[in-house]
Amino acid sequence: MASFEESLKKLDEIVAQLERGDLSLEESIQLFEDGTRLSGDCRRQLEEAEGKVEMLIKQRDGSMKREPFPPVS
Repeated sequence: MASFEESLKKLDEIVAQLERGDLSLEESIQLFEDGTRLSGDCRRQLEEAEGKVEMLIKQRDGSMKREPFPPVS
């Protein structure tokens, strides 16, 4: 699987191509399908990263406590 940055760059390129409007219907559909797949890949990678992120919370006694990163609503 491509890195998040690579997938996002490719997704940006696809959007730019589709916005130009000079593609055939078949080419546009193929790019749209590729973009949808890349978007899903990016979303999955972000969800995986979110699950790994931990925050350090300073306790009243000055110690640090590791807690899971709260999910984004």
